[in-house]
Amino acid sequence: MGFIHAVRHYFERHGFAVSTRLADRLGMRATNVRLFFIYISFVTVGLSFALYLMLAFVLRLKDVLYVKRSSVFDL
Repeated sequence: MGFIHAVRHYFERHGFAVSTRLADRLGMRATNVRLFFIYISFVTVGLSFALYLMLAFVLRLKDVLYVKRSSVFDL
């Protein structure tokens, strides 16, 4: 368990430096940069899920409109 805590501590200590350094370069507060990344991650997940639902709807609509007939006599 000590190794897991050491790895987590390393990433927490050095991971927040990225947003702090980016905020310093842009002249913003670090909390605003972190919130921006959180919001963007939710938006990208939401857009991919919406795209998945639209494709499922189109495929279902295609199956409803174009019915495969097994023979000529099914007309």
